[in-house]
Amino acid sequence: MQAKQFIKNLFGAGKKAGIEDMEVFIQGNSILELMVFQGEIDKFSKAEEKGLSFRGIYEGKMGYSYTEKIDEASIEFLVNDVISNTKIIDSDEQETIFKGSDHYNEVNTFNLELEQTPIDKKIEFIKLIEKEALSLDDRVESINYCIYGDQSRENMIVNTKGLNLESKINSAYMYISVVVKDDNDIKTAFRYKLYTDFNKFDYKAIAKDVVEEALSLLGAESIKSDNYPVILRNNVAAVILDGFSGIFSADNVQKSLSLLKGKLNQKIASERITIVDDPFMEDGTETKSFDSEGFATKFKKVINKGVLATYLHNSKTAKKDGVQSTGNAFKSSYKAPITIAPTNMYIEKGNKELDEMVKEMQNGLLIIDVQGVNSGLNPISGDFSLAATGYEIKEGKINRSVSNITIAGNLFELLNDVEDIGNDLVFLMPSNGYIGSPSLKIKSLSVAGE
Repeated sequence: MQAKQFIKNLFGAGKKAGIEDMEVFIQGNSILELMVFQGEIDKFSKAEEKGLSFRGIYEGKMGYSYTEKIDEASIEFLVNDVISNTKIIDSDEQETIFKGSDHYNEVNTFNLELEQTPIDKKIEFIKLIEKEALSLDDRVESINYCIYGDQSRENMIVNTKGLNLESKINSAYMYISVVVKDDNDIKTAFRYKLYTDFNKFDYKAIAKDVVEEALSLLGAESIKSDNYPVILRNNVAAVILDGFSGIFSADNVQKSLSLLKGKLNQKIASERITIVDDPFMEDGTETKSFDSEGFATKFKKVINKGVLATYLHNSKTAKKDGVQSTGNAFKSSYKAPITIAPTNMYIEKGNKELDEMVKEMQNGLLIIDVQGVNSGLNPISGDFSLAATGYEIKEGKINRSVSNITIAGNLFELLNDVEDIGNDLVFLMPSNGYIGSPSLKIKSLSVAGE
């Protein structure tokens, strides 16, 4: 049965059963993942998933249901499940179905050429990058992981108030982790790249970059415990921003799970810091014209020159605060509840090259990797303590590699201590949002070492 006919029949059955406003959210995913080991394909996974969530208002309360089977046999189950669900809801909060925004920006999020790229070409690419990395230096001991993947996602929202929206997005990524060894000294490094255009992958450049970094860490030692001027390389700054991204959620603010409560329109960071949530960004994995409730997305500066300008809202939190939704309602899958997440969120880049920032620092540390984010970062207090790797900077030059250290501080102090911002904006692997940052020069951070 075609989706449109199914939805028509479902709404008809729901209306007959006494359900008032109704909405269908359909999501389909197509995922390819390839892993190569010693020149052979070690994993080949191709999967497709499609499902539907259904919600509706029955006797003044919103009920929810979902199914993986979009066929006539599922209609009775969905209707009955929504009605049953409303009878166990204790909350007095009234939820509504949204009729739609007045205007939706056009976005280009689907690359047909990527979808049509032959699998043989993708296999050749992932084999070439492994081969190249292994050939660059005799000290390259092995390749832990060498992975290529791509994904396409389709969303459809249709409701009885006239809303009818569809979107389609795709992207490709690769990940490589390299192990190098010199006598008994073993070090690793990794690289991750994501593009919407397959032709942007440069296997030679990626292999050279990751191998050179792994080799540069050989001989790394700890450093004396102290407070140091620090440059957080772009990937590290993005990891920290990602770990704290939940503080901007209006839901967490309203539940007193964010220290940003009561800080709207107040200065919370250096005036150098502007954090943007950009749903229209070219090549963003969360580029979209509408959110998971059908609200039009909006470009917004969450922090504008150090001042907290907005929280991120869905319709429920917006209603509580008496404001409009910011278009940040999010469903991680058709089975999931509606939450709040950023779209493409990043710290606006500056105009300094990383080498220039190192030269100007004179003495300090460049941090290139951190570990333990899940356990070492407290999104409520803003405190963090993370195992780190990097380089000692002396007289404006990289002096030696540094390991077995821990950097510690507080997010809000860190944001206020930003002295300079690089021009090297990068993004992390997407999870609940696509998070990025350029490199940040920090006045001082506590470093525990020797």
